[in-house]
Amino acid sequence: MINMKKKIIWPYILVSLFFLTIAVKLFLICSVNKDTYKEILANKTDITIKGVSAPRGRILDTNGKVIVDNVGINTVMYNKIKGITKDTEKEISLKLASILDVAPASVTILKEYYLFINNDLLDLITSEEYTLYNERKISKEELKKRKMERITPSMLESLSEVERKSATIYNLMNKGFLYQKKVILEDINKTECAKVVEANLPGITVEMSSKRIYFDGETLRSILGSVGSITKDTKDEYLNKGYELTDDVGISYLEKQYESVLQGKKAIYKVNKDNTLLLVRDAKKGSDIVLSIDLDIQKKVAETLKEKILLAKKRANTEYFSDSYAAVSDPLTGSLLAISGERLNQDSTFSEVSANMINSSFTMGSIVKGATISVGYNHNLFDKTKYITDSCVKLQFVPAKCSFKSLGRINDIEALSWSSNYFQYLIAIGLTGNKYIPNIKLNATKEHFKIYRDTLASFGLGVKTGIDLPNETTGLTGKVVADDLLLNLAIGQYDTYTPLSVLQYMNTIANGKRTSLSLLKEINYSKEEKYINKPKVLNELEISKENLERIREGMHKSVTKGVATNYINKTLSPVGKTGTSESFFDSNNDGTVDTSTITSTFAGYFPKEFPKYSIVVISPNISHTKGKTDYTFLVARRISMAITDFLFEN
Repeated sequence: MINMKKKIIWPYILVSLFFLTIAVKLFLICSVNKDTYKEILANKTDITIKGVSAPRGRILDTNGKVIVDNVGINTVMYNKIKGITKDTEKEISLKLASILDVAPASVTILKEYYLFINNDLLDLITSEEYTLYNERKISKEELKKRKMERITPSMLESLSEVERKSATIYNLMNKGFLYQKKVILEDINKTECAKVVEANLPGITVEMSSKRIYFDGETLRSILGSVGSITKDTKDEYLNKGYELTDDVGISYLEKQYESVLQGKKAIYKVNKDNTLLLVRDAKKGSDIVLSIDLDIQKKVAETLKEKILLAKKRANTEYFSDSYAAVSDPLTGSLLAISGERLNQDSTFSEVSANMINSSFTMGSIVKGATISVGYNHNLFDKTKYITDSCVKLQFVPAKCSFKSLGRINDIEALSWSSNYFQYLIAIGLTGNKYIPNIKLNATKEHFKIYRDTLASFGLGVKTGIDLPNETTGLTGKVVADDLLLNLAIGQYDTYTPLSVLQYMNTIANGKRTSLSLLKEINYSKEEKYINKPKVLNELEISKENLERIREGMHKSVTKGVATNYINKTLSPVGKTGTSESFFDSNNDGTVDTSTITSTFAGYFPKEFPKYSIVVISPNISHTKGKTDYTFLVARRISMAITDFLFEN
């Protein structure tokens, strides 16, 4: 009997436990975890929308001076209230049109508005077409299309100026989702603002939004970039990141590079049942970025470029000269302190073209010899203990190639100091496995060109610098393999390089390793949270310390006793190299290169023992070979002297 009773009790116990579990669950849902489940339900059922915009983060220089900020602007907004009719919206748009200075509507929008205010123009459709529509043989869209096509210009001429503006406003009021806030007009003046508020129109508000403002005029303007609308090409990318198609985004250079950091977070509103909005989350400003740029140095560099360009244009044979470029960096970290390009226009004004320093390239000439001589070091192609007599080389079927003048007895250091072409030619000839004799045929191969280009790339020439900007190019690489072109490559007269790659090359010599160039110093996410940008080493130089020191010594002598004397103050203990190259120019913009010009370049750093500053100066097309001028080298010289003296004094 006892066992039977136990068997009968167990089902009751199990049922009781089941209901007890349900009761506990209900208690947890209704009391303990009530808020959590309310939030889950709200997320599933509530409609939320984002505000119009949030302020972007600022851009500051290394000393905290604001370069880019936001300015508050009054913006007319429309939020469709539940129950509002199209006729009321028409009256609202007409009233706003009498207050605001909006652009008249396009023809298509005008036609749609004309249909609306004229009861859909039913008489533009024939009875036969209505029959086809009722029989579903033509669609509603096709019916509207036929009406639109039959609205004549004379019909539209009957619209007043206010009605044309009203068409624009009415269209903006009804674009997008029903519950979404619509921007009617940004940056209205105080008078317009007062009139809109006084009109007290249903659903119309004046709210404060922001727009980008760039201080210091054109200073760094092309590098800073711009903010604009999302394009068709980038639509999917931004939608996947949670953007809306109406959002403004960084579309070029720094604004684009750091879009994810600078972009603010919009306010979030809950849409109530009557279409009014309840603020759920305030807008949050984007994070500030601090650049390594020093505005004082930047302005000095730009001023110096303008001053020396104007001075140069007074000389003969400078009719094709218009641009000069200069940059300053910390050679040990790659941080840019200034980057400037200035172009003299035909009306004697200047345009800021600093972005050309990463997306334009030039033939640089002898400035690259600090890299190409390392081919000789790495492949044991000359004896460092011996001197040779500078001369010319004569390849088969090629005119003799010489240095710019007879340099007498030289070794590797003197060859760099006085920029001997002959010394570099012998290295290139030795790389092919030959020993020079007059009228020699080298049988140069792609592999010989590759050895040179790989070596140049290890210093930063012909490859991307790693700078934190989009659209960086690497220059042009010659495709033809020939004996004389191998010799040209060895002295910087074949491939082209960007100005910033030359700066990185000089930094590599100073540093012993190639470090990426950068504009970012830090990101300020908040007062407590910061990201500090650190140097990024791209590669170590494959050269012994002894040989690297010989390159430095040769380039030190170049600016103190050699061909680059007076490009930089000798008391700074500088290291540097000049370059003069033959370039080719389309003089009449017909798409054909027809004029041979001279490009002048200088790059260096100081002091030699503890590098603090590096500099590059490039002046393309400074002169041309149709005439002679004594000003071929003076632009780069005067710019570099002015900039480095300023750096030393400060």
